Amino acid sequence: MNKATLFIFLLLPLWCFSQSTTFQLKGKVISNSGLLAEASIELLTQQGIAAGTTVTATDGTFAMLIPGNTYKIKISATGFAVWEKNILMEKDTDIGLILLSEPITNLGEVTIITSKKIIEQKTDRLIYHVENNLTNAGGDALSALATAPGVMVQNNAISLLGKGITRVMIDGRLIELSGEELHNFLRSLAASDIKNIEVITNPPAKYDAGGSGGLINIILKKGLRDAWKNTTTVSYDQNTHAFYTLRNSFNYSKNKIRFSWTENGRLGSSRETETLNIYYPNGLWELKDDSKIRKDNLSGRVTFDYTISDKTTVGLQYLNDNGNPDSQSNTAIAIHNTTNTIDRIIVNKGLNDKHTNSQTYNAHVLSQLDSGKKIAIDIDHLAFDSGFDKGFVATAYASDGTFQNITQSARNLSGQNIKNTSIKADMEHPLPFFELSYGFKASFTNSKSAVRYFNTITGTPELDPNQSNEFAYRENNQAVYINGNKKWKEKWEMQLGLRLENTQTSGYSQTLSQQTKNNYLKLFPTVYVSYQENENHNFNFSYGKRINKPGFGMLNPFRSYINSNSYSEGNPFLKPSFHDNFNFTYTYKKKLRSNIFFNATTDGYGVLFTSNPATNTQIISRGNYYNGYSYGIGENYAAEITNWWESENSVYLLGSKTNFTTDIDAVPVNGFQFYFSTSNTFSLGEGTKLQLDYTYNSPNKSGLYSVGYVSGLDIAVKQQLFKKSLQMTLLINDVFNTAFLKDYTSVVHGIRQVYSENESSRFFRVAVTYTFGNNKINVKQRELGNEEEKKRAGKS
Repeated sequence: MNKATLFIFLLLPLWCFSQSTTFQLKGKVISNSGLLAEASIELLTQQGIAAGTTVTATDGTFAMLIPGNTYKIKISATGFAVWEKNILMEKDTDIGLILLSEPITNLGEVTIITSKKIIEQKTDRLIYHVENNLTNAGGDALSALATAPGVMVQNNAISLLGKGITRVMIDGRLIELSGEELHNFLRSLAASDIKNIEVITNPPAKYDAGGSGGLINIILKKGLRDAWKNTTTVSYDQNTHAFYTLRNSFNYSKNKIRFSWTENGRLGSSRETETLNIYYPNGLWELKDDSKIRKDNLSGRVTFDYTISDKTTVGLQYLNDNGNPDSQSNTAIAIHNTTNTIDRIIVNKGLNDKHTNSQTYNAHVLSQLDSGKKIAIDIDHLAFDSGFDKGFVATAYASDGTFQNITQSARNLSGQNIKNTSIKADMEHPLPFFELSYGFKASFTNSKSAVRYFNTITGTPELDPNQSNEFAYRENNQAVYINGNKKWKEKWEMQLGLRLENTQTSGYSQTLSQQTKNNYLKLFPTVYVSYQENENHNFNFSYGKRINKPGFGMLNPFRSYINSNSYSEGNPFLKPSFHDNFNFTYTYKKKLRSNIFFNATTDGYGVLFTSNPATNTQIISRGNYYNGYSYGIGENYAAEITNWWESENSVYLLGSKTNFTTDIDAVPVNGFQFYFSTSNTFSLGEGTKLQLDYTYNSPNKSGLYSVGYVSGLDIAVKQQLFKKSLQMTLLINDVFNTAFLKDYTSVVHGIRQVYSENESSRFFRVAVTYTFGNNKINVKQRELGNEEEKKRAGKS
């Protein structure tokens, strides 16, 4: 099958339309205490597919236009039991008053109101409710991800436990950043602005196929309908150094207009320590670094949605992030001889002036067509810019501290500019026998990076053209997809998807006069099968093929010096890796979830830590060097132990097998891994909660690396006052200072390297949040708006 045939096959459904009529569904939600605002209204088809969502206005009313069909309506609100009913829409329907019951239990003078669980399991994803975890108060999106079940945030990477690197989306829009740039972007988003986080191990064909471990979708809060609200949070974080954070979020909604504005500012510093032991044949090199990193950042987000008609909503979104993560580094390298005594010490002192800026623009439209069809169109643009001015002086001392000489003095100026533009369209097309969806996406990326190296040992900067470079990279991607969902006999459900991606890349190194090109066309199938025996027993199987593309920074072939004895270089010949992911889940009474998974990797790539014993230099490079597979079995249990104690627990046993496909002069290491986590929330009184979280990740081996254990105990206390408008939270994170990367070990060319890093893992936080607003805006009834996709950039 040639390219043209495949594109015609997948684009064909875009011309499939039929005719039908839509009807209005409305009602009013109340409780024993009065009207219920912001209750969630969810409409599901007979196949279990979401057909529409909205929330109630301040007077408890809701209304939505939907095509004629049979649906299940689910109405829920925090602290209330879920209300469900099957309805047949063949005319405008008013379901009247819906009373949500309040499960309240009195314990003496203590009143406990049950709340929404922290974790929910859906057919194709796990939903993590961020605001129900006390440790996220006053935090940011990156720290919130670190508390999500099975998500690992470590060493500038975000991955799923045992499943590899994952991509991140905001409201379904892919973020075109990765590595350190992605981390800095997520730090600019407040955890309090996040409604929930979706962990999708095998994403449907609708989503980009990138990311070996799947996708993480961060859903932001939309604000209360037909009202305005302002939330201000002030927090103070203390480790060795301290920083302050001020966040403000304003939401306004009236009639056809929905507007939101958030601003975040952070000022202060944190501490980062690193150790690296390199066992050269002529003796150990023992590196220790202690850096003070500025946390200064200013970011904001503005969104505007306008309902043109009952069927069409348009919107705009703008995000801006400015950071100055400058740092002062103090690196000492103790050089041992073969008798393990210190011969001399090299001290690297450096000032690193860094700035980053990203601007993201989005325009989107959502429209309901005839026959229940919906179309969503998004246009996105990302402009990312960063600059790095790194100066360092390396001074040699004798073992007794006597000055010897200055071995190296240099200034390294580097910068990166990334521009990405994308357009995508998604169609939902219900048919008589199954639910059909299809769409396309086109993405265009240009990246330019430059490095200028100046030798400053004479006191006068001299440009070294052999260590300076400019690198230009271009990547274009076109994708189409089709997805079908069918439910039968009330128990079985199947979803099949197929995504076709066509990619063209080109990289050019000006200094090396080297150009590389890579074009590929790949199909990515997805399969979901679900069987629900009854309300107590549910079985799910899924399969998905994924691709993991190298980031822009990994493709730049030039050297970037970390210190006088260490440099990093990319590889323009890196190829994407491909992954086949199988997942089986059994759920019992929506409390106990058993999971088995198997993932196979082809053309796997990664970082290679090698050393040159002739010059005693550490080299950090990238390459495709392995095939392998990983597997695991786990249990997750969530329950309300008593009326005042809720508990979420996970335990996993993981394993892996790796084979090296290139001669890197190393032996693969394989082994098992044990993971355990528990989160317990205790209601101590009216408005008072205590949360205790503990995680343990055993030492493990996989491929080229072995890693030491990681464990952490977090304690948080929250107090709500003045009818919950004022909230105070105290957090002690990583009480015993053990939740950081340690003993990251590799052996290449017979030289063993052991690395550890701690970026203020243990800290103390005080956060105060105050919310005020007006829930009595006089409005006319109207429908709700929409949002959908985002971007990517340089892994390094």
